[in-house]
Formats: sequence, structure tokens, C-alpha cells
Amino acid sequence: MWDLTRAGKQRWTLFGTSSEGQNHNRIVFNMSSVRLQDDRELLVSTSMDREIKCWDLTSLDCLWTLPTLGGFVYALTFSPVGTGCLALGVGDNMIRVWNTLTTQNQYDTRSFWQGIKSKVTALAWHPQKEGSLSFGTDDGKVGIYDVFSNKPPQISSSYHRKTVYTLAWGPPVPPMSFGAAGGKPSCSLYSCAGEGVILQHDPSRLSGEATDIDKLIRDTNSIKHKLSPHTDLSWKPDGKVVAIGNEDGCIDVYEAPALKLLCSIQQHHKIINTLRWHHDHASSAELHGLLASGSSNAIVYVHDLRSIVENPPDSPVVLTEPYRRLCGHTSKITGMAWSPHHDARLVTVSYDGTAQVWDVLQEAALSNYRGHHGYLLSVDWSPVDPDVIWTGGKDFTLQEWRVSKQEFTKPPKGKKNTELKEKMKANPRQKKKNKKTLGSGGAAPLETNGEAVKGEQKAAAGQELSGEDEDDEVSSTHSPVPAAANVEIQRKAPVTARSKDKPVFPDSNLQKKKKPRSMLPVSTSMDHRPKDDLLQDCVTLAAVRHSEAPPAGCVPGQGDHIHLGLFSDRPALRRMFESEEENHVEAGHYDSVVYLRLWSGDLEGALQLATEKGELNDHLLAIAPMAGFQAWSRAVEAFVKQLCLQEQYLKAASHLLSINKLYEAVELLRSHKLYREAIALVKARLPADEPVLKELYTCWAAVLEKDGHFSAAAKCYLAAGASFDAAKVIARKNDVSSLRTAASLARISGEVALAQSLALRCAKDLAADLDWVGAQEVLSAQETLLVHRLHLCVAELLAATLSDPPAGSPASCASSNTWASPGEAHVSIQDRVRGVWEEQFGVSQESVGNHSATYLLQELKSVESPTPTANIPLRQVRPPRSLECTHSVSSRCMLGNKSP
Repeated sequence: MWDLTRAGKQRWTLFGTSSEGQNHNRIVFNMSSVRLQDDRELLVSTSMDREIKCWDLTSLDCLWTLPTLGGFVYALTFSPVGTGCLALGVGDNMIRVWNTLTTQNQYDTRSFWQGIKSKVTALAWHPQKEGSLSFGTDDGKVGIYDVFSNKPPQISSSYHRKTVYTLAWGPPVPPMSFGAAGGKPSCSLYSCAGEGVILQHDPSRLSGEATDIDKLIRDTNSIKHKLSPHTDLSWKPDGKVVAIGNEDGCIDVYEAPALKLLCSIQQHHKIINTLRWHHDHASSAELHGLLASGSSNAIVYVHDLRSIVENPPDSPVVLTEPYRRLCGHTSKITGMAWSPHHDARLVTVSYDGTAQVWDVLQEAALSNYRGHHGYLLSVDWSPVDPDVIWTGGKDFTLQEWRVSKQEFTKPPKGKKNTELKEKMKANPRQKKKNKKTLGSGGAAPLETNGEAVKGEQKAAAGQELSGEDEDDEVSSTHSPVPAAANVEIQRKAPVTARSKDKPVFPDSNLQKKKKPRSMLPVSTSMDHRPKDDLLQDCVTLAAVRHSEAPPAGCVPGQGDHIHLGLFSDRPALRRMFESEEENHVEAGHYDSVVYLRLWSGDLEGALQLATEKGELNDHLLAIAPMAGFQAWSRAVEAFVKQLCLQEQYLKAASHLLSINKLYEAVELLRSHKLYREAIALVKARLPADEPVLKELYTCWAAVLEKDGHFSAAAKCYLAAGASFDAAKVIARKNDVSSLRTAASLARISGEVALAQSLALRCAKDLAADLDWVGAQEVLSAQETLLVHRLHLCVAELLAATLSDPPAGSPASCASSNTWASPGEAHVSIQDRVRGVWEEQFGVSQESVGNHSATYLLQELKSVESPTPTANIPLRQVRPPRSLECTHSVSSRCMLGNKSP
């Protein structure tokens, strides 16, 4: 702060010098002062660190600090080592670490932002090393922060392609576990992201390559089929087994370190959002094997896996019934946490905007918290207070609340959506229609710091377009918060997500990209039939592939079984293509027919059809040589005609060059008046003496001259070797600069007679404007025009003498030569002329050659009576009266007084 009342040079005073850590640690955006009733003046400041600070302007100390959040709270977790140390992953590209047990400052927080370029979507504390916090971001980055140092984070060199869903610390598995005894860390960092991959990172060497655990799973369990994309993982606290949730709703439990598959839990039918093992310090050993799971269904399942973990089966078992079923939420489950203070007590958060506490063994709802505005994304139980839970969500807030203080015990019911659900059960067609309607309406896009939050993308695996998916979650309409908008970043589907599950905007009809036309519409439409028909297709296809004779009346690729041609042999595929081609021809979609023929290997047939229908394109031309030179040449010529109809002449000429038809390409350009391009092509590809080049220049010059572009036409004439025409076309402007240029051009090109004529025309116009200096310069470029210079000299002297201004006044013309200034009064005009000619032009009675008196007098006579020619205008034939004066004066000057 500066004191502006003080005079002289002074330094500012820094706020918050009384104790360390009072000031902001990032850019300050705004400040505002306020005066209290006791005349104390305070200052409130905001900064990029998202903290609001209040300062006492008298002491310059910080009175209080209020941290704020600028994004969704995607993750929150308490440190297992540092009691009360809470980490928050927020959508404003920062991590907050809050010491919730401090007694001096209620909001003792630190912000971490270095190395983070996008939303922080996952966090995990190291189970043993204090202050080591791993984080994952929306752009697929994984790193580790030491929160007790000021060092930037370590960033893994292995990036995910999509949002990081989950981070977990667990025992290393091969190949990393092979070196665990040689000083390797006892824990590995596992990350699961939106593309469905789980990577194992070495925390001691994040610059090394992370390993995909799918390879180990395949090798250990001899799996040949495609693994479902992974969406979550959770290590059992003792590190013996790991549970992995998948996009198809299945949960696989593997035994470490070889990741042998122990069991598959097939109870959910939608994407798994969260998994949590019960803590291992429970009073009853029977609870150590409990695994809670939440998906995009509203039901929470708890599984008892103790017997399987303690007595691993020889072959994997499949579980289809849960140990406990927790019903009450009306929308998808996004997070959960077991109470560290109770046995079998669980808290879950949901898209219905509430947090629910459960007694798992009794399947009873104990307490429901409804203080947030919008859906919840993260939750954790206080490590020191059994009655306190922390939650965060889309309303940019982290909230601490007590279980015993809540008014409600169960989540709010959504009556309207429940009725709609029952109607959809009764009428499957209405169900499908309603789903389509909801998918095109949606809620307004949510924003974080001006950026739209990425929308929810459900997994499409196992879901048929006919509406085979089971009952959808139901949104609450009685909750004090608005119904959950269908946007989410907690779980995004991998690459297999359908376009119908992408984010929906209010004006989606305007913003949504147009869906491309299907290449196989007939067979695709067969996938929109009732569920029973689709199931029968699977049985029929199995019979076709594994029986010697297909079922009666079944011909894959034809009729009612056209869609089976895609899954049967090649002849069936050919039959399907024929049916699809007929449909495309009837609809007029010839481009699709072309591609089907191309895929079938009938390249020549594809080119022929495309030529007939005007559907040739660059792609077909690029692959046409595979059909032979003749077919290629015909296709190029047809494409050139097609391009000319579309007025794409340059592209057409370029394609002619591809088949070595250079002259045809040049003629095409010339015929469409593209002379510049045609000339460039000829000069680049043909010899310099090619006759077509001169013809192009001449034609272009004629067009330019007709349009009044004389300078450009002159360049064309010069390039064609017609210097005379070049000079004549420039002189058509008939102004001084054009005549001067034309004269110079003619002189340089050797057109002497034309150069003299143009120079005289220019000099005459300059003399008429009394620009004697310019006139002499134009004539001086050619020695043969000396007699005309002498004539101009006499004319200038006569003009200066006859218009002699009074003494002391300026000259009448600023463009006069120095030798034309007024001379002595007693000097005659003849003497002045004689003197100037001798001094300036070297002409005297003793001169010889072109400067001799005889030669100059003879030239003067020809000037007095010139011979009319086509190059000399008639207005130059009649000599001006000044020539007679020049002849008289020159005769006396050079021959004495002998002349009459």
C-alpha cells in the first residue's frame, strides 16, 4: 500500500508481514474497501487462488480467509496417515489440502495447481507415506504431489486418452513385482480412465513406461475374448485381491499378484461407477470380505466375498445374487464410503442430489442429507468424528454435516418419474419414445469457469437399440434440488459409447452434427425389431455357423435374414451387398452403391457407375490405377468433364496432367481464359521456344489491351518478342509518363524510329507545359535527336527573353534550365544561343560529324518538312514557327553572316 499524502520518494508497505502465509499466493483480481461503524476500515481482496481475504487497513494484517471453489468437487479423501488432512479434487484445475483439525485457523488450506492443466477428477493418498498425494485429471494425466514441499509434482510419462476415473494404491503386480525385492516400492499406483484401461505406475520412477494390467489378466487366465472396458477398481485393504468394475456392469475379483480370476459378480447391468471394500479393522471377521458397488442404477449392492477370498476356487465362480440390497436412491450412484468407526455402515451419494447413510446388515436407511443443490460426486467419512460426513458435488461446495442431525432418513421419492416408469413397463413402444424425447430435451449445459462441463456418456455394451436395457434410474422431483441434469464427468464411457448418450443441449437440433447416412441401411434396420426377434437371431446365427445345414428357410444375406450376411460367410455378405445396392439405387444414393462395389473388389464396376451418375471423386481417382491404365484414363477424362461442369477448371487441368495430357490441360485453361495459369503450366513443363507459349502471350495481351490494362498487355507483348507492339500499347495512354516509358522501351528494344517518334511526342508535351528540363532529359537519351534539343534550347531562350520578369522577381517557370536565366541586356539573342550551344551541347563552327553545322542544318530541313509515315502523327508534320527562328539563328551562329 502507498501513502499518497506523503511527499518525496517512498516505498510501498506490504500487507500481512506480521506472520507467514497471510497473503495470496496467486494473481489478485479485485479489492474493495469498507468502513465499519467504529471507523475501522477493512479491505476485501479476491485472487486466482480462489480465496477471499479481509484485511485491517490500520495494521495491514489479515483478519480472516475464506477459501472458495471454482468448480465441481470431483474427489475428496482423508489421509490415512495425517489425521484430519482432507484433499479435494476440484474442477477449477486445482487441488486443495485442508487441515480440518487446526485450532488457530478454521480454513487452514493450501492450493496446488502447478502441472495441472484441467479438472482434477481423482485423488488417492499413499497408504503409508505421509503427504504423498496422487491425482488424476480430465485430460488423462496422472501425477504425485508432496503436499509438504513446494516442489512441482511428478507427472507420469504414460497418459490416458480420456478422463481419469479412479486412482488406487496397491501391491505391485508383474512385471513390476518381479523387482520388488531389489529396493522397489512396496506399493504401485493404479489408474483407471475413460478409455477402459487400467495402468500400473511405478511411483519411484514415473518417467518410466506404465504397464497395462490387461495383458497380465489375459496371460494368467488364458482369456482369448475381448475384455470389457474397465471403469473402476478397489484393492482390498490387505492387498490380497482387487475388484475391477466394468462398463457392462460386471465386477471381476482377481487374486494378487498374478491376478488370477476368482469370481465374476453379474448383478448390475449398467456401468460400474464406484467400488469399496469394507475396512479390515472391523470387530467381526465376517465383515472383512464385504464389497459395496454402485452403478448407473439406483440400487446399491453389497457382496460377501469372504469365503472366496480365504478359499480361492480352482475355477472362477459367477455370483448372481447380492449379500445385501440397498434401495432408496432414485438416480445413479456416484460415490460411497464405509464408516471407519462402525461395522457395516455405509454412506452413498447419488445423482438424486442426496447422501444416504445405511445400516448394511439390516438393509436399513438411517439418515438422508439434502443440503446440496444438484447431484453429488464425492463423499468421505470423518476419521475423527463418527457422526460427521463430508460431501461435494456440482454446486461448487464442500459440506460437512452430522448424521444425527438430519430430518430425513430416506432419499426423496420421484412420484412423477415412478408413474412414467410404470407406464413404460406396460408399453415398451412408449418407453422407447419417451427415452428418445428425454434424450433430445435435456438440461442446460453446466459451466465451470466459463467452460461447459463434459456430458455423461453411458456405455452402450449390451444395450440394443430396441430398448432391451432394464429399468432406468428415476430422478427425484420432491428433492429441494433440481432434478439431476444428464451431465456427468464421474464416469464417461469408453470408445464404444453411442452418439445418443452424448451431452444434450437446449438447442440440440441446431448444435448436433448431422448423422451420416448408413452404408447398410436395410440390414441395420433389422436391429430395431422387438427383443424376441433379436434373441432369435442369435440362435439362428449359431445354427448357421455350427450346423452343417442352415435352418429351413434361412438364407443369410437375403430376405428376412439379410442382416445375418454380416456375421456369416463371404457369399452371404455378397448377397447382402446386392440387396443393399438395390435399396440405394431406388433411393438415388449412387455414391453408396459405388462404395459397396469398391468394398466387394469390383473397382472397374464402381468406376463405371460413378462415371454414369456423375459421382466420381478424388478418392476414386486415387485408387483407379489399380483397375489398369485404360480404366484409369477413362475415369480421369470423365472426371475432368464433371469438374468442368462444376467450373473447377484448375482441378480438371491438374487431373489431365496425371495421365500426361499436357496440351489438353493447357487448351482447357486457355479456353476458359485462365491465361496466367496456362502460361505458368507451359513454362514449367515445355521448352522455352514452344510455339503455344507465344500464342498464349499474344491472346492474353489482346484481352488485356481490350480491357484497358495496357501495362500488363505490354509485358505479354515483350514476353512474346513483340517489342514494337509493347511500346505502342503503352503509348496508348498518351500521357507524359506513358510516352516516356514507351520511348525508353522502344529504344532499349532497338526500335529506333519508334523511339524517336515517341520521345519527340513526349518532349513536345513537356515543352507545352514549360517543363524545359524534362523535355531536354527525354531527348538526351538519343543522340540522333540533337537537332531537336537545339531547337528546344532556342525556344526556351526566346521564351525567357520575351517574358523577362522585372528585376528581383522570381523566374516565371521553375522547370527552366540554368542557362536560360536572364542575361545582360546588351547581349543579343544570337550571341546567347551561340554560347549555350557551345557550352551545353558542344556545337560550334569547328564541330564535326553529327555535331557539324552542315549535318545539323540538313537535319533541321528534314524537321521543317518531315516525311509523313504511319508512326508519325499528322499533327507533327506541320513544323511550329519556332523552327523557322531556330533555322535562322543556327545559320547565323554557325555560318557567320553569310546566310541571307
